[in-house]
Amino acid sequence: MLEQVFDDLLFEKSGGKLINEIAKHMHETINEIQGKTITWNEPEEELNFWKEFLENGQNEDFFSEIFKRTTHTHHPKYVGHQVGVTAPITILTGMLSNLLNNGMAVYEMGMSPNAIERVVIEKLGEKFGFSSQSGGFLTSGGTLANLTALLSARKAKVAHDVWNLGHTKPLGIMVCEEAHYCVDRAAKIMGFGEQGIIKIPAKNNFTMDTEQLERYYLDAISKGIHIFAIVGSAPSTATGAYDNLEAIAAFAKKHNLWFHVDGAHGGAAIFSDTYKHLLDGAQHADSIVIDGHKMMLMPTITTALLFKDKEHAEHTFSQKADYLLDDSTMDEWYNSGRRTFECTKTMMCLHWFVLLKFYGEQLFNQYLTRQYDLAQDFAEMINSHPDFELAISPMSNILCFRYVAKGFSDSKLNELNTMLRAELLKDGEFYLVQTKLNDKLYLRTSLMNPFTRINHLNQLITKIKMSAQVLLNRL
Repeated sequence: MLEQVFDDLLFEKSGGKLINEIAKHMHETINEIQGKTITWNEPEEELNFWKEFLENGQNEDFFSEIFKRTTHTHHPKYVGHQVGVTAPITILTGMLSNLLNNGMAVYEMGMSPNAIERVVIEKLGEKFGFSSQSGGFLTSGGTLANLTALLSARKAKVAHDVWNLGHTKPLGIMVCEEAHYCVDRAAKIMGFGEQGIIKIPAKNNFTMDTEQLERYYLDAISKGIHIFAIVGSAPSTATGAYDNLEAIAAFAKKHNLWFHVDGAHGGAAIFSDTYKHLLDGAQHADSIVIDGHKMMLMPTITTALLFKDKEHAEHTFSQKADYLLDDSTMDEWYNSGRRTFECTKTMMCLHWFVLLKFYGEQLFNQYLTRQYDLAQDFAEMINSHPDFELAISPMSNILCFRYVAKGFSDSKLNELNTMLRAELLKDGEFYLVQTKLNDKLYLRTSLMNPFTRINHLNQLITKIKMSAQVLLNRL
């Protein structure tokens, strides 16, 4: 059995076949020969299929079934979640990472990837205007990166050694009520509770109302909560709205708070000549998160966590694994396990490096600018249709809108738009999601696909209008 598992000739044959299937899949989805973005199945139906397949399915059918039964992000009519459309070359770097399996915790198990990761981090730091004293690392997703950043903030700004001695008084952070839920999750993991998450109200455009920062800060202090950090969204997940990072930076400086920017989705705008102004103020941040698997054409899951001061990248975790690491105070950037939640992690740096090496920063400039521009064009289209309304004018490639019908209450419109989204999901030609803002349900698009054009979005609007005419008769 082992001889068969590691037979290089068998692998070459099966691997070559899969590469051909991948190329065929990309051609058929990008050029819309494959008509559907998603072939919807109910969860129990899907579960039963794979239970049966494990026992009775043919081995040679496995990969083809995966293609059939998953969401096709390369299809131009994929306008759903904030999941990137992978550049084909990163399929190859993923294969290489899986083969070599260098976990990177210590230099011997990650010589090239640890060095490559440092090159990538330095490049990103320079892009955000950080000095040579900056640092950071790659980690497995924005949620983990945001948690790590807040742990670093606590270590830097709280005099008491919480890591080793535990809490002695209430701690808290400030964040907009529209921020990604992972910030709440991080605060609760850290033991702050609801009282330690100071939610700043959003303005009508769903950005943080920075004029209320002082009031909420003083109120928290009066309750005995030690506020040590503030988080700016770049942008928020639901609406794609960028907080005013300049104002947040000034507030953080005034009160000696750690300033963290959650740029998981939109930090890539720093590469765009047209939209980098959205990140004005990020150069003052103590830490920044940016996902490669959102707006930088990389596969899941790869995230950069940048620190203005590289010492903060080193001091977060104080445990030692003596059998792995020598006791040293020097900057051991080449031993990844000192700095990250993960001990073992994938060679995700290969994706970043290969795109920079083969295509340069201009790739990210062109891609992000195109997608943000497309959202502006889509917004103009929606505004021209009296049957639709926008939640807000888009600041990024995320756009929320809903179908409206005269004489219908918001609750009925919520029901109608929920039904419209369900119909679209079953139909499978388009894939989009939904969100609720101020108790109103909106259809939500993330324009991730570089092959989505305005005519596709016009087709989507037409399809929704046709479905709405049928559904209105049921309400």
